[in-house]
Amino acid sequence: MKRRINFKMIQIRTKLVQIMADKRGEGFVDTAIKILMAVVIGALLLAGLYKLFADTVLPTLTQRVTEMFNYSG
Repeated sequence: MKRRINFKMIQIRTKLVQIMADKRGEGFVDTAIKILMAVVIGALLLAGLYKLFADTVLPTLTQRVTEMFNYSG
């Protein structure tokens, strides 16, 4: 039993040493740049949709609703 516990402890220690020696991974700067890009692209998309709705969709919708309620029959 003691031999089995020692073997498991050696396995865990070896795995931890491998993880700590690993040089891969993302840095904070990479993640910050990705987040900044996502925010900028999202803002551009929202601005484009707002422009589309303000210039094209809302005036047409307002006109149709006004015509619908001004029905003289």
